[in-house]
Amino acid sequence: MRSGRVLIVDDDVDNRETLRDRLRLLGFEPGAAGSGREALAQLPEFDPALILLDLQMPEMGGIEFLQTIRAQGVTTPVIVVTAYGSLENAVQAMREGAYDFITKPYDPAHLEVVIDRALERERLHRQTRLLQGQIEAQHGPLVGEAPPVRQVLAMARQVADSSATVLVVGESGTGKEMLARQIHQWGPRRSRPFLPLNCAALSETLMESELFGHVRGAFTGAVTHKKGLFEEAQGGTLFLDEVGDTPPPIQGKLLRVLQDREIRPVGSTRSTRIDVRMMAATNRDLGKLVAEGKFREDLYFRLNVVSLRLPPLRERPEDLAPLVKHFLHRFAREMKRPVPRLTPEAEALLVRYHWPGNVRELQNLMERAVVLTRGEKIEPALLAPALQAQPSGDALPLHLPFHDGVKAFKRQTLRHALERTGGNQTQAARLLGLQPTYFFRLMRTLGLKPPKSA
Repeated sequence: MRSGRVLIVDDDVDNRETLRDRLRLLGFEPGAAGSGREALAQLPEFDPALILLDLQMPEMGGIEFLQTIRAQGVTTPVIVVTAYGSLENAVQAMREGAYDFITKPYDPAHLEVVIDRALERERLHRQTRLLQGQIEAQHGPLVGEAPPVRQVLAMARQVADSSATVLVVGESGTGKEMLARQIHQWGPRRSRPFLPLNCAALSETLMESELFGHVRGAFTGAVTHKKGLFEEAQGGTLFLDEVGDTPPPIQGKLLRVLQDREIRPVGSTRSTRIDVRMMAATNRDLGKLVAEGKFREDLYFRLNVVSLRLPPLRERPEDLAPLVKHFLHRFAREMKRPVPRLTPEAEALLVRYHWPGNVRELQNLMERAVVLTRGEKIEPALLAPALQAQPSGDALPLHLPFHDGVKAFKRQTLRHALERTGGNQTQAARLLGLQPTYFFRLMRTLGLKPPKSA
């Protein structure tokens, strides 16, 4: 069943009405404009999936209209509708970016074929861009044989075929986004987009625009219409990472999307239906945030339909060896080098380490090892700058209450990261798999002062 909006741009009233009727029969929602200028005014609000464009019109002709929207960055496919005597102009329109043209009087069956081809090409282009982005992200499978990981994967397979909202919890670097991607790939939406958004990395205004899109003129700098991630993820999955850092006003908007399955771009008065599965992840205690009034309870319940916890690497020591093997083979293949192996002494060094950055830290360390290794073996000296520089003799006191102990552990982890990076806060944040803004905020919350420059 076809769907979507098609804008008819034609100064002939009879032609517009004929095309309206035909498009309705095909399942589309038609809109109409009598000139290029009128179409420009409608374009941001109506947001068509396709434009049917006449060339000979008063005020602003089809060629000028096409040149204008392409200069503005609008990539909506355009099919030119022209009379037999204007074929030369139709060819010019295609040079300006039109997809195809049909001649008047048109054959309804031919019109249907050209429309379907234009929309299919646009869908394939969009899907190609998304797949390229996913390939560039270089996400591999979730590796793990420890019982807690096997249990998580078994439950993930169970929920993959549904559209239930999934909340993945765990420390930074445990592979929460990777698990969400696997759920998406196992499910019926695998051929549609998987789009992630880091909620801690954006301000409230930017996050609203990223999620819901905006129309031209919605705010200063909004010179063109922009689709949000909800629209781009249509039929697929939207993954909200670090959802606990979502600003309260955005929390309310997300709740409405989950309830109504509709979105409204910033500055628009028109709502759009969506079919998107939502998954979210957090390294924070959302239940505690709810109790503190920092996270909406109703949104928490909506997100927490299925909860999956990924254990930190220190709780799954049996996975250390297969993860090391996986990363060494992966990076050696990418760099076209022989696969190096760890000496027993280097292996012992990895086993003794507490891995505050979890799997992400291990991945970064193995990439570094493959880059720097010149022989077949990875010696302890190569890992020493990252692992042997960790402070000793600073075990956490066991008499602390639970929440105080957690805070003490966080302070210790941040101090270790800062010591290992020579006080560079940005590098320390990257080492722990945290956004620098979140790392700085965490330092303030825990009362840690930036180290003095040497």
